[in-house]
Formats: sequence, structure tokens, C-alpha cells
Amino acid sequence: MSHLIHKGLEPFSVFGYHRGESRLYTMDDLLGHWSVLFFYPADFTFVCPTELKELGEHYDGFLAENCEIFSVSEDTHFVHKAWADASETIRNLPYVMLADPAGALARQVAD
Repeated sequence: MSHLIHKGLEPFSVFGYHRGESRLYTMDDLLGHWSVLFFYPADFTFVCPTELKELGEHYDGFLAENCEIFSVSEDTHFVHKAWADASETIRNLPYVMLADPAGALARQVAD
């Protein structure tokens, strides 16, 4: 398991999906507050919705500590949208789902 506390990420630019909207996210979106990047293997898997939902249930507590949450998988933002369209649990997540299809973010935290 990798921990990036006090270790910077290289600049990045990835699409993300949040509540019906897709947009580009960059390193700037992680600055000015604590950020948790929660990596999971893939959308539409049987294990992930429970962890993603539970993280969402604690979201307000993270915000109270000036911490933003971003979930990350190697699916595209289009797949994130399809999963949200198909699942009420995913549709109601309060945080951004980042798309890392090239694995650029995943490789940074694995090093």
C-alpha cells in the first residue's frame, strides 16, 4: 500500500464525473485543502459500490476537516456516467470520480 502524505504528485490532467457533469480536473483541484485519492479496480464490480458508498457516508466529516475526496479508477468518465445512470448508489455519491484510463495517477502512487 502506498501513502502519499507530504509527497507531491506530478502535475496531471484527467476527466472526472460528478453528479451528471464531466469536466477536466488538474492538480490545482487538489490544492488548498487535504485530498484523499481513493483508488479502486473498476466500475461495475460487485465489491466497489459498498466501499464507495461508505466513503460517501463519511464525506461530511472529511469536509469538516478541510479534506476533499476523489475516487479514482482506470475507467473513463463515460463509464463513470454509465455506472451512475445504472446505480442509485453511485449516482448519489457526493464526491468526484476521477478517470485514469492511462493509469498515470495510479503509477504515481504505486512508486
